[in-house]
Amino acid sequence: MSQPEKTNVVVVGNGMVGHQFIDSLMASEEREHFHVVTFSEEARVAYDRVHLSEYFKSNNAEDLAMTTLENYLEMGVEVHLNDRVESIDLNAKTVTSATGKTLSYDKLVLATGSYPFVPPIEGNERENCFVYRTIEDLEKITAAAQSGAKVGTVVGGGLLGLEAAKAVKDLGLEAHVVEFAPRLMAVQVDDGGGTLLRDKIADMGVGVHLQKATQRIVDGDNCTHRMEFADDTSLETDMIIFSAGIRPQDALARQCGLEIGERGGIVINNKCQTSDPDVYAIGECALWNNRIFGLVAPGYTMAKTAVAHLVKLEEEFAGADMSTKLKLMGVDVASIGDAHGATPGARVYTYYNQPSEVYKKLVVSADNKLLLGAVLVGEAEDYGSLLQYMLNAIELPENPEALILPSLSGEKPGLGAGALPATAQICSCHDVSKGDISAAVQGGCCSVGDVKGATKAGTGCGGCVALLTSVVNHELAELGVEVSTDICEHFPHTRQELYHLVRVGKIKSFHEMLEKHGKGDGCEICKPAIGSILASCWNDYVLSDELIGLQDTNDIFLGNMQKDGTYSVVPRIAGGEITPDKLLVLAQVAKDYGLYTKVTGGQRIDLFGAQLHQLPDIWRRLVEAGFETGHAYGKSVRTVKSCVGSTWCRYGVDDSVGLAIEIEDRYKGLRSPHKLKFAVSGCTRECAEAQCKDVGVIATENGWNLYVAGNGGMKPRHAELFASDLDKETLIKYVDRFLMFYIRTADRLQRTSVWRDNLEGGLEYLQKVIIEDSLGIAEELEAEMALNIGNYQCEWATTIDNPERLKRFRHFINAEETDENVLFVEERGQIRPATDEERADIIAKAS
Repeated sequence: MSQPEKTNVVVVGNGMVGHQFIDSLMASEEREHFHVVTFSEEARVAYDRVHLSEYFKSNNAEDLAMTTLENYLEMGVEVHLNDRVESIDLNAKTVTSATGKTLSYDKLVLATGSYPFVPPIEGNERENCFVYRTIEDLEKITAAAQSGAKVGTVVGGGLLGLEAAKAVKDLGLEAHVVEFAPRLMAVQVDDGGGTLLRDKIADMGVGVHLQKATQRIVDGDNCTHRMEFADDTSLETDMIIFSAGIRPQDALARQCGLEIGERGGIVINNKCQTSDPDVYAIGECALWNNRIFGLVAPGYTMAKTAVAHLVKLEEEFAGADMSTKLKLMGVDVASIGDAHGATPGARVYTYYNQPSEVYKKLVVSADNKLLLGAVLVGEAEDYGSLLQYMLNAIELPENPEALILPSLSGEKPGLGAGALPATAQICSCHDVSKGDISAAVQGGCCSVGDVKGATKAGTGCGGCVALLTSVVNHELAELGVEVSTDICEHFPHTRQELYHLVRVGKIKSFHEMLEKHGKGDGCEICKPAIGSILASCWNDYVLSDELIGLQDTNDIFLGNMQKDGTYSVVPRIAGGEITPDKLLVLAQVAKDYGLYTKVTGGQRIDLFGAQLHQLPDIWRRLVEAGFETGHAYGKSVRTVKSCVGSTWCRYGVDDSVGLAIEIEDRYKGLRSPHKLKFAVSGCTRECAEAQCKDVGVIATENGWNLYVAGNGGMKPRHAELFASDLDKETLIKYVDRFLMFYIRTADRLQRTSVWRDNLEGGLEYLQKVIIEDSLGIAEELEAEMALNIGNYQCEWATTIDNPERLKRFRHFINAEETDENVLFVEERGQIRPATDEERADIIAKAS
């Protein structure tokens, strides 16, 4: 029997919404009945535009990628990159692209999105005038900043405009925002919230210019441009970024005769069909009930609705909530429902704490029973609960104002997860309800991570994670599953509690810890965790009788074990600075022991292929030449990367190498819950990549800027600006406190970035603890760091001077033989481990 022909679906546009449509269709049980083709004007497949500004962290587009070309091909999706559809023939049911391709379709999906509106201002096409929409736009902005621009101005004070202003500031430029309206974020916040938002952003050094209508852009006297305003004032700037709103990208639909709204947008019905039933429109190009939805979550819902209609499911698009929560330049901002109180009879409660820079507003129904809207600026931790009150029409407490007023008792009326109906939408990005989460838990998911993987909840903007965690824990409790925070079965404590027990009780060994606070013999979870805590508190010799056996293989042998059972030796090269004499030592050691050598990303030289019995001899030669262990094997401070700074570079404004060496010498050997990486850049050109490190330092004309809690790895995170224009003494003091507070409070194996994301109160709370000493522990943290520094020792040097410890560096306890199973082959003039096939060949020839 012949197979039925597949339905040809052509998707025009491969942005976030177009990708969501493809992803949903390919995940359906009917996927085998469809052949999908997609066109993208850009040179890459779909990426996350919501977090577009994060591109400045790494300049790596892959960090934003939502899929890969390979993944599409595996699913059978035909992809045309760098090609745009230029015409549609509705009668012939074909599309024709700019490169001359003509393809037939059975169903056509228009996911063309929107384009940035550039006001018709004289001079808007001058050099260094940009929009803020794609990765290519960001690359142009970065290039302009690196080509001598000193001042950058954003036209538009909405969501994207403030994101763009942050990008300008992060690039090291003087930043300004020009807005036509009397307040920032005019759509989302009211006058009170807008005033506080303006003040907070101005306090960060960003110029805010409200009620300014730009008339023309001409040559400046001191900068590239002068923006002349209607009130006869002006502003000089080198770069201009237009972020004055969006317009639906509907030109293709207009050309082929589809119905277009009076003010633009492709008209759709509740099934997301256009005036031609075989053509769908989704996302920012679509007009539903005379509304354009400019957020990604409604676009996702439209995509799923269109897929449902294609596979014959009864599902309709019924509009979308436009509530939003975000962090703009470090300021929490949230808007819910009727934020402006436009509903007839609506009543308003407001709370404004000027010293704490917090503004909150509730809009409730005339009878005080239902929440209609809210505005939160400066503190938005109540967003999740308030949103659920509004979305699910949950009756408010007797005194609604208690929801936004601070409680002197420390308790506030909250909305527990149990009060939410099963239909309550927890994650708007992926339209995940409480019922979906409940089903996932009942289906075997036992953690928030499991639920994220099963439902995608919390993997979009991330604003729902706190509520998601509450719901997951509630559902687990409902099933009788105890939600335990114990580190393991042997210790009824969290990692933080164990730390305090060690510190306060002056406990120096695992045996003592087990005897006083645990039970059993310990396990692979608690042993390394407590070993790390003991090392963090007292910095004793890691192979001492008290600590031996608590570490993994790398720590036990003071080197990184490789795939073939050999080890790498990584000496410390502080700040990446090394003398020719020391380079010669490394080269000679590598030659004498036949080691593979490689320069690492952290500006060190790795020596690979050392066998166990060779390690002490290699260490001895390195120590005699002045090297120390680089602690590449430990959960500890690894590297402090640096550029050449003002010593050599014509752009450098301070001695980054000198500071990097000082920092690395200070914190070397510091043990922590996870490995730590630092960097110091000598100017804002950022050659040392300090803004993707746990601790990053960048020189400015006025001192040092400190960035914290960034990381590379599988889930890169941009470090956040913690403090600006610091002198060296203050900088070191803040880093001391930051590191010890992290070591005190982080969970087992938790990176600084994850720890920071889980801190209640976020960066602002951390700044209060470290800078303002809000908890009164600053002196304790500094004393703990001083103790750690004072107890430092090079573990290689200590080991080679200890005959008992040297006994463990033998392949066999009762013989001197070496491991004959280690086999190498030569490649590019150096050794590497032999593959299984190569090993078999070597053994066969030897026999």
